[in-house]
Amino acid sequence: MIFFTSDLHFGHEHIIQFSHRPFRNVTEMNRQLISNYNAVVQPEDTVYLLGDLSFQISVEKANALIAQLNGKKHLILGNHDKSYAPELFEEILIYRDLREMQKWWVLMHYPLLEWRRERHGAIHLHGHIHSKGLDNNLSNLQKGIRRYDVGVDANGYYPVAMSTILDFFQLFTLQIS
Repeated sequence: MIFFTSDLHFGHEHIIQFSHRPFRNVTEMNRQLISNYNAVVQPEDTVYLLGDLSFQISVEKANALIAQLNGKKHLILGNHDKSYAPELFEEILIYRDLREMQKWWVLMHYPLLEWRRERHGAIHLHGHIHSKGLDNNLSNLQKGIRRYDVGVDANGYYPVAMSTILDFFQLFTLQIS
């Protein structure tokens, strides 16, 4: 399977208050995010991490946490990312076009106003904005915008499967038509 996530912010104590995360401290947050991730992502799965994996911790500590995550990891760099150990990832990029499940996917840490193949059905996946729940994704969909926030804050602190995103667009498009 293919999964997406972003904005884990391992080691970032202040993200708990900033994003109203339900954790007592950064140790609990790091542990729970890894547990949630590994509960859905298997070692043979592919995961696109759309940036901001860590903040305010050493590269060594960040690498140790990232190494605990299952799957074949592809990193799309975010504004807080460091020089992580390259062997932890299949690739490290700033932007990625992906063709999967008969769709084009545009991957970047930041939400874009326009993207390649947008008028031909491409779906843009991003993080960065720390939206809560599906409200932002539903709002975009109601406006006819195929942009989806894959950040942990928007997805119950779990990675989201590509098939789930496709179902979201198909189900809610039918409801608002």
